Amino acid sequence: MTRTTPPRPLDVEALFPELAAHRGTTTRLHPRPGSPGVQDSSVGGPLLWPADEPWPVCTEAHKRGRGRRPADIHQERALLAAAWARDRPSPEEGDFVDRLCREHKVADITESTPLPLVAVAQLFRRDVPDLPEGPDGCDLLQVFWCPFDRHGPTGYGMSLDLRWRRSWEVKQVRTNPPQPEVVGFAGYVPEPCTLHPEQVTTYPFAGVLPEELCARIYAREEALEEDDLGEEDDLGEEEPGPPAYQYDLSIPPGWRVGGFASWHLTDPSPMNCSTCTTPMALLLTIDSSEWDGGSGSWIPQEEDRAIPTFLSATPTGVIVGRAGELNIFACPSDPAHPHRWSIQ
Repeated sequence: MTRTTPPRPLDVEALFPELAAHRGTTTRLHPRPGSPGVQDSSVGGPLLWPADEPWPVCTEAHKRGRGRRPADIHQERALLAAAWARDRPSPEEGDFVDRLCREHKVADITESTPLPLVAVAQLFRRDVPDLPEGPDGCDLLQVFWCPFDRHGPTGYGMSLDLRWRRSWEVKQVRTNPPQPEVVGFAGYVPEPCTLHPEQVTTYPFAGVLPEELCARIYAREEALEEDDLGEEDDLGEEEPGPPAYQYDLSIPPGWRVGGFASWHLTDPSPMNCSTCTTPMALLLTIDSSEWDGGSGSWIPQEEDRAIPTFLSATPTGVIVGRAGELNIFACPSDPAHPHRWSIQ
């Protein structure tokens, strides 16, 4: 099924004509539970990975022998989804979920034992309009991460691995890739999802716009909030506020490719290539949810409102940071240069 973003609540360029010079596009991926194949763009699905090519592993020294089993995480999610669709988990189901959430210890594993990375997503250029061409004509991007937050100078960072390849060169596909026996965080285990790419218009985060334009956007919204403060509907419930640039008019929520990064948790930070200093472009956003209470205007028109929001809005099971989003940047001059990333 296709997914269609509703029209924006108002024409933001009619209010601020200068935004036309900053207009861009982004491709919303709209992941939804499914059974993707190796030739499909997907989240959490099987990869088009050559049978004779080693699977990516984490070699950074850190503890990796205790955590939850991926199969238990998938089973827990399936059980809870079925229970909440029916009504709520029974006491017996709650007890079973508690058992599924137990950590397990892996014998004979050291801090330097190669740890298979988790396959997060693969994206074909034929499916995703805003996916740039990779190095040397590559048309397929494959994303991995280590399932433990124990990397970098702090010892609490994530570890990403991005691979570009030419899909037509893969003749024999690896059918049984290695998997980590346990993971340090359930949010690093994606559910298999098919994608429903949709290219939409987007605008930069307000804080990176010209200062005068940004000030006028904020001034308008502050005035509207003052006028709207305390208004209630006929039932005595507070009415939704007016459309906001950040939540309704600029950057859509959810998994997406290209466009502009949101900096809602931190001040905007320059993302320049560490190799050539070129300003980097947003490659991929991995979001913990497809929408939340502040971004409901972006819910696709085809979505079933009868499904509990916390289930329908989190189809991938992925959680980044404290239920935030991961923005991955690539060098537009040479996509083979190391990527950079930011969590918001």
